[in-house]
Amino acid sequence: MSSPAATLTAPVAEAAPLAPRKALVDSLKPLLVDVALPLAAYYALKAAGLSTFGALAWSSVVPAVRTVWGAVRERRLNGLAALMVSVNAVSLLLGLVSGDPRLMLLKDSGVSSIIGLAFLVTALRGRPMLSAGLRPWLTRGEAAKTAAWERLSAGSPDFRRAEIRFSAIWGGALLTECALRAAGAYTVPVETMVWAGTVLMVVSMVLAFLVSGRFGVVPMERMIAAEAEAPSER
Repeated sequence: MSSPAATLTAPVAEAAPLAPRKALVDSLKPLLVDVALPLAAYYALKAAGLSTFGALAWSSVVPAVRTVWGAVRERRLNGLAALMVSVNAVSLLLGLVSGDPRLMLLKDSGVSSIIGLAFLVTALRGRPMLSAGLRPWLTRGEAAKTAAWERLSAGSPDFRRAEIRFSAIWGGALLTECALRAAGAYTVPVETMVWAGTVLMVVSMVLAFLVSGRFGVVPMERMIAAEAEAPSER
């Protein structure tokens, strides 16, 4: 027969491992709502037979509402939601242009340029947008690592520089890809550029992943691990 103390503490012990998981889910919610949901809605609507224009328009509803709601009620701009609205708006405008296959090839370049510019501008302003998506993966919902991130982001110049480098590298990679695809759209045969554009995208993503990992993620991981362990060493 278990003691009253054991009975009271058992649920707490069982629930404890769920806390990091819940924290991770909570930190991922902005990405899921502002990025994953609109993308999933777009492809689902396309599969259901809706036109590209209609799918883009309807998939923009959630991020558009969140952008307006944040601006009106919270008096702040929801960066990820606003970015998705901007990307879809450009896609809709470019989608209205028909007849020239080379202009249609520029559509993806236009989208990449907006995303890359947003990453680069927020990095140069010292408020890197990609940090919101990077934080859940580096902290994994662990309280010690989350607290370490907060302290480092608020008071460590080295950590802030690593955050900025990460977003700047991705922004630069996307803008470079955009410039190359735009140039290729009018200098390379359309049939060639259709597959070459995909190759450019894959190469730029792989390079951005490797370089940003080396100069952004790795230093940040080390600083977070050291900061998270520091309190227990004192």
